[in-house]
Amino acid sequence: MIKELDLVSLRQDVPEYGLVTGDVGTVVMVHGEGQGYEVEFVTSAGETVAVLSLYADQVRSLAGREILHARELSAF
Repeated sequence: MIKELDLVSLRQDVPEYGLVTGDVGTVVMVHGEGQGYEVEFVTSAGETVAVLSLYADQVRSLAGREILHARELSAF
């Protein structure tokens, strides 16, 4: 089960914030025993891009052997 402070990956694009599938965020709050999450997405400089309320099917846990990938945030 996904918990607060876990890293999660987006399962779908969120174009209004310039986020794409695979972007990684940190869970800052769990809603309804895992029905949804507040997830913060930040730049490598620590700037918050967005804090989003997402349903459980919009994110996934990261597996132990995944490699994180960096990309430039495009204008939106």
